[in-house]
Amino acid sequence: MIAIVKYNAGNIKSVQNAVENLGYECIITDRPEELFVADKVIFPGVGEASTAMRHLRQSHLDEAIIRLRQPVLGICLGLQLLCKESEEGNTSCLGVFNTTVKKFPPKDLVPHMGWNNFSTVNNSEILAGIELNDNMYYVHSYYAENCDNTIASCNYIHNFSSIMQKDNFYATQFHPEKSGKIGMKLLNNFLNLES
Repeated sequence: MIAIVKYNAGNIKSVQNAVENLGYECIITDRPEELFVADKVIFPGVGEASTAMRHLRQSHLDEAIIRLRQPVLGICLGLQLLCKESEEGNTSCLGVFNTTVKKFPPKDLVPHMGWNNFSTVNNSEILAGIELNDNMYYVHSYYAENCDNTIASCNYIHNFSSIMQKDNFYATQFHPEKSGKIGMKLLNNFLNLES
């Protein structure tokens, strides 16, 4: 069973539809006990960091998420909340990835919205069959700085973490569920990881 974390950040239904289209059963839940027994957990998000973190703390989902031992996939805001802190609302986040989320400087069109490819890609099971010039769909005004956990980066104004991985935690700044066949390939790679 695939569990999708339910909290006050949007985009849950499109993730559910993508998972089900790949042939997997899933539940949407804010109950830690259901997250702990799921085969995989997806932590999606569209919204504002400080509001989202406040909700996670009030519901004790913050403690539950960092205790998960099965594969976990953060998407967009989910990636940012897995970092140590965000400039958005000067927010302390979950601290899985040891990097800071910063706001794009107003040198160009912000948010970064639309299709973009990778500027670097490392080897990872989640990237099987995905290449440097493959495009993914982004919508974000904040970005995670590149760090030791960055396995793929993207360039918009400057390089940032497009995909991150640490132990059982994976995260994408782009939306795989909105990124066509390549995004679905990445999502399927995640769903096929050994638990």
